[in-house]
Amino acid sequence: QVQLVESGGGLVQAGGSLRLSCAASGLTFNAYSMGWFRQAPGKEREFVASISRLGGGTYYRDSVKGRFTISRDNARDTVYLQMNSLKPEDTADYYCARLRAAYAPPTDRSADYDYWGQGTQVTVSS
Repeated sequence: QVQLVESGGGLVQAGGSLRLSCAASGLTFNAYSMGWFRQAPGKEREFVASISRLGGGTYYRDSVKGRFTISRDNARDTVYLQMNSLKPEDTADYYCARLRAAYAPPTDRSADYDYWGQGTQVTVSS
C-alpha cells in the first residue's frame, strides 16, 4: 500500500524559510517522478514543483522559481521542498504526489498523479 506522509509545515514570517519533507512507503520510490502541489483556501489545487525519478530533472511554477527547490533522496524514499523567501501568497496546504506512470517524466498536471499525501499547512504572515 502506497503511503505518502508530508511534514515540515508551519507558521513563518514573510521572507522566512521552511523545508517540507514527504516520506514514501509501499512503492519502488526511484521508479517514479514526484510532485508538490498546493491548495489555498477557496482556490483550486495548483502545481508547485516536480522532480524526475533520479532527480536529474526539476520543474517549477513560475512564481516559485528561484525561491523553491525540489530534491529527493532515493536512499531514504523521501522528496523535499525547500522554500525560501516565502511570501504571504505562498500560504496553502502543500501536498506531495506520485506520478501514476513509472519511469515517466514528471508533469505539472494533478490528474497525472495517483497517490497523494494528507498535506501539510504552510502559513506565511506579512
